[in-house]
Amino acid sequence: MSGHLVMLHGLTGTAEMIHPLAEKLCPSGWQVCVIDAPIPHYKRGYAWWIRDEPASSPLDSETLNQLVESVNHVLDSLPKDGPLIVGGFSQGAAIAQELMLTEVAHRILGVLVIASKVARPLLLMEGLAENPPLRMLSMHGDRDHIVPLYQAEECVELYEKAGWDVTRIRHSKGHMVDMSSLDKITEWMLITSQR
Repeated sequence: MSGHLVMLHGLTGTAEMIHPLAEKLCPSGWQVCVIDAPIPHYKRGYAWWIRDEPASSPLDSETLNQLVESVNHVLDSLPKDGPLIVGGFSQGAAIAQELMLTEVAHRILGVLVIASKVARPLLLMEGLAENPPLRMLSMHGDRDHIVPLYQAEECVELYEKAGWDVTRIRHSKGHMVDMSSLDKITEWMLITSQR
């Protein structure tokens, strides 16, 4: 079976920046789909939302409006058919999880969350309950000072409570992709793509 790996970049990133990682992780026979966020960032790249509060703070109403616009932007940019594995880094992974609340949820086989949290926990909990349990992988650093580890654990617990098959990868680094664990993610991708 072939499908699409949707990988979304983090704050100040671009589709071009996350594309090499997506290519490394993409299951054989699948296609990579990377999308630039819709909001230009004043430093560089793009953002799925922009605000001055720490990443650990709940999102305010203006930020939530930006989040909804970003999710709609992703939906407009997705391939129109075939199964999906969705994921990303930081803000991108939060947007990827939001896709479980949309009309493409039935196409999703798995969710990859790297250095991120859940943007709207109560809504995601409801969305997960409405869909059959799938596979989720969470990679997070013990020394992540942007998105604290406890937020990654809160995210994982939502999926576990919904009966999902959850894989945790924890590393001793900060807010980053642990390149030494790519083999574990690639294996997870392969199994997920064959469901």
